[in-house]
Amino acid sequence: MRYMTLSEKIGRAANLTLLFLMGLAALFPFLHVLAQSLSSHTAIVSDRVSVYPVGWQLEAYKQLLQDGAFYRSFGVAIIRTVLGTAINMTLTCLMAYSLSRKHLKGRGLVMNMVIFTMIFNGGMIPTFLLLKQLHLLDTIWSLLLPSAVSAFNLILLKNFFQTIPESLVESARIDGAGHGIILRRLFVPLSLPAMATLTLFYAVMHWNSYFDAVMYINNSNLLPLQVYLRNVIVLDDSNMNLIDYSGATLISPESLKAATIIASVVPMIAIYPFVQHYFAKGVMLGAVKE
Repeated sequence: MRYMTLSEKIGRAANLTLLFLMGLAALFPFLHVLAQSLSSHTAIVSDRVSVYPVGWQLEAYKQLLQDGAFYRSFGVAIIRTVLGTAINMTLTCLMAYSLSRKHLKGRGLVMNMVIFTMIFNGGMIPTFLLLKQLHLLDTIWSLLLPSAVSAFNLILLKNFFQTIPESLVESARIDGAGHGIILRRLFVPLSLPAMATLTLFYAVMHWNSYFDAVMYINNSNLLPLQVYLRNVIVLDDSNMNLIDYSGATLISPESLKAATIIASVVPMIAIYPFVQHYFAKGVMLGAVKE
């Protein structure tokens, strides 16, 4: 085993210290919001809350969980994320597989069209008019179909598919497998790192999106969680009573806002550890150019 020199030890210590400080800087806002959601009204008003709760209480979460609008928006967000990610991954896989086949005529033209959409788009007003003409306004499909395929994710998965040896594809063809079987039984199992990475990309995109719902949805029963969060934080528009005078307990508006923020980020935080070990590998392998 080779021992590190003094300069290498100093450099490693400096790197670890810098990474530790950067991690703290990134974690501080989350800890501050979490502390506010668990702190008393008096502590928040007196500005004594930093990264740990002062006057510990769970009244903000109790009040949040009593709001029916929160449950409706949470359910819409889950439906949008699950259904939207399924549509995204299905269409992306089918298109990436087709474009990764070198014998496909015109694939270069199609790829140029895909890349063109990364630079230019139809614009907000034409997209709204198109959805209106298709009678998709005030439906869940207005949140799913316009973002059905991401050009960046498509290129990422296509490049990943191209790293699969052609000899495996030829062997499957000799055994009589068609394109559907090759994609389902060969490409998908060998591309789990890339698939998990793109699934995370799509899921986070759907979970965090709110602007399209603001533009295309007027029915309050179809508004996702992020719109509910926006209304609580920006507009102070919520069915919840911001201050509860029952007994001696007061609930600060800031505490309720913080509790809503925590409730909106917990699902993604809970999912991320299960795909983390795929994440770096999927991005690196998918970035290999032909």
